[in-house]
Amino acid sequence: MSRGSDSRYDVIVVGAGAMGSAAAWQLARRGRSVLLLERFAAGHSYGASHGGVRIFRYGYTDPAFVRMVQEALPLWRELEAESEETLLELTGALDHGPERELDALAAAYRQCGIVHERMTPDAAAERWPGLRFDTAVLVQPDAGRTRAAATIAALHRSAAASGADVRFDTRVMAVESAGEHVVVRTENEELSAPVAVVAVGAWAATLLAPLRIPLPNLRTTEEQVFHFPPARQRPGSRPWPSFMHRGRRIWYGLESPGEGIKLGEHHAGQICDPEPSRRGFSITPAARDRVRRYAAQWLPGVDPEPVTEATCLYTTTPNEAFVIDRFGPVVVAAGFSGHGFKFTPLIGARLADLALGEVRHREDRAGGARSE
Repeated sequence: MSRGSDSRYDVIVVGAGAMGSAAAWQLARRGRSVLLLERFAAGHSYGASHGGVRIFRYGYTDPAFVRMVQEALPLWRELEAESEETLLELTGALDHGPERELDALAAAYRQCGIVHERMTPDAAAERWPGLRFDTAVLVQPDAGRTRAAATIAALHRSAAASGADVRFDTRVMAVESAGEHVVVRTENEELSAPVAVVAVGAWAATLLAPLRIPLPNLRTTEEQVFHFPPARQRPGSRPWPSFMHRGRRIWYGLESPGEGIKLGEHHAGQICDPEPSRRGFSITPAARDRVRRYAAQWLPGVDPEPVTEATCLYTTTPNEAFVIDRFGPVVVAAGFSGHGFKFTPLIGARLADLALGEVRHREDRAGGARSE
């Protein structure tokens, strides 16, 4: 192992998924020397950041999260301008389900000034004939979808264009606090820097365990998603919105260009070991049956036989709040609980602030806020 006693970087970022890549982008564009390390190949499908699309929505009952979405929006536009690529499309988003939940969402929207509309089931079905409703529908016209894989690639390109050193297929074996700096050990090299940002998703607890950082319990599950072919839309039909169907189970869906209508059951996966060699990457018959039944009942605009199936990881905290914190020379990003992607450029900015000592870390968290 080669030994790097002198730091060549201001910050080492471990993990090139959504949050780590966004942190590297933010740090590099602020003129810092940055090394971004990723264990797997670019565009890998072992974690939580791959795939075509993610929902961009304001659908939280906690105003703290709604405001975070508002803060994230202009940063998405900055990344689009820098990368010259469309990453966020405002196709609209809607929620339907129990009245009390819609009331709570609407209250948060009013508090934060979010444009929204409440529709009857019949009016919503007329507007979006591909969906069926049996309750009122709450619509957010300024929401929609993000392009996940394209976003990660854009972050890598933009970080590199600002001077970041981006390395794939580089496994970090240990992160060690050494007084006023941090040592990062890969399989072939020892590196040091004044600070490290660790954003390794489901591997956070394992990698950070030797540092005794007081993380909350992080629950890793293998979630399952499906894509259905859309039926032929009648002339003049609106684009498919992103949607959340709330109730005893929470279903979500959106159109993924070139793939069909993406549909999944939120937080329905089984606890798993994140290591690729110990994961099944398989769809359970029970999950496939549930999603087929749901599509047949609630999505008249699709053929209820999925054309593609995939898995991804959720790493969830007990209250679904995020871990965004600094412990000595180590900044930690973890526990995005299946609803973090929409915040990607904002989380990157906050991680950069923490790494550079520009905020008081305990006050710059989404801690305590809960996803609804």
